[in-house]
Amino acid sequence: MIVVLVSLILGALITLYFYLTRNYKYWQKRGIPCVDGALPGFGNMLPVICMKTHIADFCCKIYKDNKSHSMVGIYDFTTPALMVIEPALVKVILQTHFSSFAENAIHIDKELDSLLSYSPFVLSGEKWLNSRKQLTYAFSSMHLKLLLESVKKMCTTTENYIDRKLSNKETEFELKSLFSKYSAQVVAAAGFGIDGYCFDDDKKDVSFRKVGQAIFKPSKRNTIMFALIFLIPSLNKIFKASLIPKCVDNFFRTLVAELMEQRRKDEIPRNDFLHLMTELEQAEGDKFDNEILMGQAMSYVLDGYETSSSIMSFIGFYLARYPKIQEKLREEVVSVLNKYDGEITYESLREMIYMDQVFNETMRSIPRGLLMKKRCTEEFELKGSDGIVCRVPPGMEIMIPVQALNKDPQYWENPEEYDPERFNSDRKHNIDRFTFLPFGEGPRICVGMRMAQLQIKAGLAMIVKKYKLELSPKTQIPLKLMPGNILPIPKGGLWVYFQHL
Repeated sequence: MIVVLVSLILGALITLYFYLTRNYKYWQKRGIPCVDGALPGFGNMLPVICMKTHIADFCCKIYKDNKSHSMVGIYDFTTPALMVIEPALVKVILQTHFSSFAENAIHIDKELDSLLSYSPFVLSGEKWLNSRKQLTYAFSSMHLKLLLESVKKMCTTTENYIDRKLSNKETEFELKSLFSKYSAQVVAAAGFGIDGYCFDDDKKDVSFRKVGQAIFKPSKRNTIMFALIFLIPSLNKIFKASLIPKCVDNFFRTLVAELMEQRRKDEIPRNDFLHLMTELEQAEGDKFDNEILMGQAMSYVLDGYETSSSIMSFIGFYLARYPKIQEKLREEVVSVLNKYDGEITYESLREMIYMDQVFNETMRSIPRGLLMKKRCTEEFELKGSDGIVCRVPPGMEIMIPVQALNKDPQYWENPEEYDPERFNSDRKHNIDRFTFLPFGEGPRICVGMRMAQLQIKAGLAMIVKKYKLELSPKTQIPLKLMPGNILPIPKGGLWVYFQHL
C-alpha cells in the first residue's frame, strides 16, 4: 500500500515537473540565445517574484550579460518571452511595424477591474483609437492653456502649505509625500474642478490623495496585486484579484456620474478635463458612455497623480544633490518669469529650456517606466544586426529594458553621471531616440505627456524661484529601489531641507 502511494506521489511530481517545464526548450530549438537557469514554474523570474531584486535590476543584468546579441529569450514563469537589446529593434516594435506589436502586454480582467479596462494604456483596436482621439482633444495646446489656470492655483496652494510648515520651523520634507499632495490637488482641480483637500490635515480622510494611496502606496496587498496582474496574469485567473479597491471604484463612479450630469445641464465653462469632455460631446452630437468616461477619468488620476509626483520627487532630489544645477535652473526660471511679470504662463514654461534638460536627464537616470512590455498581434520576423532571426508568433510578449538602454555607455557618455547638458541644443541631436523612451514612442506614445510636463514644470518653477533645496542625511545614497513595485520607489524616501531664499 505504501509502495503504491509513494509511486502515485512520485508520478504526480514527475508529471507536474514536465508540465511546468514543457516550454523550456522553446528558444534552444529555434537557435535564439536565452537566459540560463530556468526553474520549474518560475522560469527566470524567481528573484523578482521573491522580491530579492527589482524588475529593473533584473532586466539590466540580462541586458548586460547579452550585449553581444540583438535579442535574448527568457522564460517568464512558464511562458517564453523575448527581450530586445538593439535600439533598431525597439524602433521596429514601437514604430516601424507598430501594427504587429500594437498592444501593451498588460491584461486587465474587465470583470474585476471594469473602469481600469478602459484605460488607453490597456485598450486596443477601435476602442483605443476612440479613447486616444478624445484625450488628444483634451490635451491640445489650446486646452492645456485652460488647464494651466487650475494648475497655477494649486501651485499657490502648495506654496502656502510650504510657508506654513517653514513658519512652524518644519524645514524637512519627504519629496514624494509633498509632491503627491500637489499632484493629487492638480488632478482634482484640473480633472474634475473640485477641491482635493490634499493640504488640509483635518480632511486627510476625504482627500483626493487618499484615493491614489489606496492604489499605489507600498503595502503587502498592493505588492501582491501588482505581482498577480503585471507579472503572473495567468495565476490571477485563479485568485481573481483586482488592482483597484472597491471603495475607489465606487468613488469614481459616483463622482464622474454626478459631475457629468451637472455639466451637461448647466453648461458653465470650467477649466477642467470633464468640461472638455462635455464640449467634445456637443461637438460630436453624441453623448459619451459614462462607463468609458469614468475609466478615462480614473486613467487621468492614475497617470497625473502617481507618475507626475514620482518624477517631481526625483527631480527635486537631483536639484538638492547638485546645487550648481539647482542654481542654474533657478536663474533660468527667474529670468523667464521676469519677462512675463512673474506670471507662470503656457508660453513662459515653453521657454524654460534648461528645465526641459533637467526633466529629461531625470527621466533618463530614473525612468518612470523601468520596463516596457508589448504583445505581438501579428506574426512578424525580427532580424537583428548580428544575424539572429526570430519569428515572433501572435501573443508573445516583447520586453524593452528601458532603464538598461538609458544607462548603456555605448549610447551615453558617463551614463551614471547626472548631466542635464547631454540634452542641450548642441548634443541632444546625437541621441538615438530609441535609447530614450520617457513616454514611450510611436503611435502609442503617452497621450498625457504634455499635461504631465505642464504640471511638473509649473510646480518646479514655483519651488525653485522661492526656495533653496538641500539634501537631508535621511536620504539614502546611492538610491535603492524597493522591489515589488512597477514604479521606482526609493528605500527610505527622498528627504530634503527647504529654505526661503
